[in-house]
Amino acid sequence: MNFREQIQEEYPFASHWLKIDGHQYHYLDEGQGEPLLMVHGNPTWSFAWRRLVKQLSRSYRVIAVDHMGCGLSDKPQDYSYTLATHIANLQTLITALDLKNITLFAHDWGGAIGMGAAVDLPERFGKFVLMNTAAFRSQEIPLRIAVCRIPVLGAWCVRGLNLFSGAAIRMAVEKHERLTGNIKAGFLGPYDNWQNRVAVHRFVQDIPLKPSHPSYETLKHVEDGLAQFKDKPMLLIWGEKDWCFTTNFLDEFERRFPQAETLRIPDAGHYVFEDAHEIMLPRIEQFLQQLV
Repeated sequence: MNFREQIQEEYPFASHWLKIDGHQYHYLDEGQGEPLLMVHGNPTWSFAWRRLVKQLSRSYRVIAVDHMGCGLSDKPQDYSYTLATHIANLQTLITALDLKNITLFAHDWGGAIGMGAAVDLPERFGKFVLMNTAAFRSQEIPLRIAVCRIPVLGAWCVRGLNLFSGAAIRMAVEKHERLTGNIKAGFLGPYDNWQNRVAVHRFVQDIPLKPSHPSYETLKHVEDGLAQFKDKPMLLIWGEKDWCFTTNFLDEFERRFPQAETLRIPDAGHYVFEDAHEIMLPRIEQFLQQLV
């Protein structure tokens, strides 16, 4: 049994692909209505949004992407896996589907990618649901991630031993009893060998900590454009036991967006959608409905 068959019950969705620069970019497109665009981070994929897709697609059109190199998208080995490229790919999908009045859902580095698309296409975005993420520069990087950036050693750890994706299952979730074999297969299945973990490694390498980094100016551009959304409806959801995107990041979002609503979940970790989906979903639905 391959992992797609194993996760069929958890992830029963039809696949769609958009060819971008000769490579297949995978996404889900479920339901009808106002568009909800879900943008994952590293090392996840659209599988992370599965519970939200199932429930919210009853009332909305839900699009959940897999960044190039992630999930069911192609995984080219010689490719520019940079923040700018991921933003450009997302913008290509948005314009190809002609999405308007988008509610952006973003997690982890999906925040920088999703908000990057919004900064350049502001007229297409109306609301924001951001969780355990960032869209601005920071010097805060955990040692366990910094190690994965070390040349040679990082590649061996991330691509050879699968320590990044594998460790995330254990360290990003607080309620481990929820991680059934099928759910673990869903998170790990797309990243089952050296070649398929290329983007996972490149994401780690692409964290811009200093001005000389190739993605530093891209992230600064995203950060500089955030203020235009300060009066847009925004819901911030935060698992407070996140050791990566700590509550310091939430504090910065609240400083930049003082009108935002906040849902703090004290006993949830980085994968807040695993630890607290039953808390998140009612609040998300309330947020969406009150702004119709």
